[in-house]
Amino acid sequence: VQLQASGGGLVQPGGSLRLSCAASGSIFSINDMGWYRQAPGKQREPVAVISSGGSASYADSVKGRFTISRDIAKNTVYLQMNSLKPEDTAVYYCNLFQSVKDYWGQGTQVTVSS
Repeated sequence: VQLQASGGGLVQPGGSLRLSCAASGSIFSINDMGWYRQAPGKQREPVAVISSGGSASYADSVKGRFTISRDIAKNTVYLQMNSLKPEDTAVYYCNLFQSVKDYWGQGTQVTVSS
């Protein structure tokens, strides 16, 4: 399984970004896909996760600002990030969880700064 993330960058506070992550390889029909982030000096934390059935969960810090979605046919998960804040600055990692295994993408940098 390989995960290829894209869409990070530099944005001003209040701006928006959309992250994408495409999974390839042996992808099962039942799995969870999601986004985690790690800021400098901090532990990696979950941001949003979506099941193959479409159920989504969010960290309290991003509720109402971020939206996770997925295209099952393309094995792709998206993270629409609106109203970005400086504290959202981090490396964002795509995750696939299936058959009790975690798979990780390479990470994409999101920097929110004026």
